Formats: sequence, structure tokens, C-alpha cells
Amino acid sequence: MNSFNKDQRSAREAIEYAQWIAFGPVVFQVARSMRNLGIIDALIKGGRKGKTLDDIAKETGVSEYGVRVLLEAGLGMGLVLENEGLYSATKTAYLIENDPMTNVNMDFTHDVNYEGTYYLEDAIRTGKPAGLKVFGDWATVYEGLSQMPDKAKQSWLNFDHLYSDDAFPEAFDHVFKYQPKSILDIGGNTGKISMKFAKYNPDIQITMVDLPGQIEMAKKNIAENGLSDRIQFHATNLLDPANKLPEGRDAIWMSQFLDCFSDDEIVSILERCHEAIAEDGYVYIMEPFWDRQQLEASAFALQQTSLYFTVIANGNSQMYDSKVFFKLVEKAGFEIVDVIDKIGMCQTVLRLKKK
Repeated sequence: MNSFNKDQRSAREAIEYAQWIAFGPVVFQVARSMRNLGIIDALIKGGRKGKTLDDIAKETGVSEYGVRVLLEAGLGMGLVLENEGLYSATKTAYLIENDPMTNVNMDFTHDVNYEGTYYLEDAIRTGKPAGLKVFGDWATVYEGLSQMPDKAKQSWLNFDHLYSDDAFPEAFDHVFKYQPKSILDIGGNTGKISMKFAKYNPDIQITMVDLPGQIEMAKKNIAENGLSDRIQFHATNLLDPANKLPEGRDAIWMSQFLDCFSDDEIVSILERCHEAIAEDGYVYIMEPFWDRQQLEASAFALQQTSLYFTVIANGNSQMYDSKVFFKLVEKAGFEIVDVIDKIGMCQTVLRLKKK
């Protein structure tokens, strides 16, 4: 897709859009508050006829003043319609109340990113995740993920899983088409993907690679699912170039993992994959590249998610443009054999082999 090569707004539209940006944080909190306080739900239940302000206040238990200021803000935001004192919901309000993707994105933005994004300019200047300090004293979010507040951790996991879960069945079909007998799951996180591999193919040998904290979390989840005898573990920090990977596997799998690293770090990790993979093995990478999305809304969501990496995660990674990413793959000594788009909601699967 390429809808970013011309300015399509008129001067008047540009002025209006600039105000949306200027009040963006307020707009976000209004929408979230209307959702959480039950105001959007009340509007939806009122149907096309609508409800009075007084009725909404009584139904939600929110003061008349509170309902009034939120409804009036919602009018300008396109969430609310008003006709002769009766208020009703727009299609956008319905999505904010009911759409799983919108709700996961909102919770991730609020619970994980919102407070820390205040320090975005510092992160850009220093190349460090300046906003991570709102959660703890860690170099990257991955070191502290298992220690984050429960609500933030759950919103992080919900966000991570939303964009990949529906892609796994189709992606796994491409992996197992070449009948690997052993697989290295790098960045296995909670163990969810390794467990899916184990259930997909009862004969494959699986080794999960991640930080020690994530490995401990995954071990517990895997034990609870009765799969401890199927999955081995290799705890390591791949930010250290000296840390090697277990060798000789037929396949290496990385799902939404390499976007957690800078350009140079990606090359370093892929070079170690190059050393570790069997000579006739394949490396599979599943990533949501923003430039390969079918919808502008998907590209927009991924472009904005990049700033989570900048200010919270590590200060130097992003959701990548595929043209940038492909150059890193080739620099590490791999040839891209397949590029398979439209996997699940937004994913692309790459199959690599040694040059």
C-alpha cells in the first residue's frame, strides 16, 4: 500500500485535524471514560431514538455535570449525536464499546503507554526508553515484564496475543509443510507458541528461548498444560552478542520478536541464527510490517505502536517497514525464500535459508 505520498486534506480540513492532534490525549481519555462509566452503553441501548441527559445520568450513576461534559466532548469527537435534547451513539462509539481490537488497543495505550509517553521527547533524544521508569528501574521492559503491575501486564499480553493468535494456524501450515523434526522458538514469552507447536505436531522437539524471567513464567504455564516433557528451555539474553543459540535445529521460529530490537541487534541475532540453524534448515519470521497492510487503519495502528518501543520497551526498535527489515535479513547472510502476506489479521511470514 502507498497512501502516504500526497497531502489529501484541504486547508480547512488540515486546521481541524491539527486541533484533533493538539487535544489528542484529552480525546482519548474522554472516549475511555465514556466507555468505562457506561455512558456509551447507555447511548447504544437508547437506539436511534436516543436518551435524555437526565436518563443517562440516572442509568449510569454519573452526575449530571459529568455526563454533560462528556457528552458535549463526544459530540465534537464524533461519538455522540444530539437531536432535540436526545443523545444517541454513532458507529464509532459502537466500536469503542464493542470492537475487541479497539478495546485492546485502548487498554494497551492507557495501562502500558500513557503515563510513560510523557517522556517521548527524552527517549528520542537519548535512544533510551525514558518512560519505562514509571514501572521500574530496568534497562528494557522485557527484563521487568513479569514484575509489572497485573493490569499493565495483562493489557500487554492481550495486545501481544491479539495481533498474532489468529495467524498461528495458517503460519504453522507453512512451517510444517517442510516437516521439521526440531524447532527453536525464540522469544517464546509465556510459552503459548511452544505449546501450540507441541499440540500441532506430537513428534516435534521444541526448545524455547527467552530471558530467565519469561522462562520461569513459561515453565509454569507449560507444566499446567501437561507439556513439560515436550518442551525444553534455554534461558539467555540475546542482547549480549556473546550468547549463542542451541545448534542443529531444523527450524527456527520468531513471532513478533525481532521488532523488539534495533537494526544492529536484529542483524546480530540473525547472524547467531545463521550459526545455529542446520545447513538445510529454515528460519521463519512472523512480523506485522506496516507497509504491507491492506488497510490504512492497520498501518496507522502499527506506526503508532512503534512509539511504545521507543519510550517504554527499549528505546531503539519499532514496527518495521519491510524494505528496511529485508535489508537487515540479507546483511545477516540469509536469502528470503518466501514472503507470505495476509496471514491472520496483519502478519507476514518470511521463510529464510542460508545464502
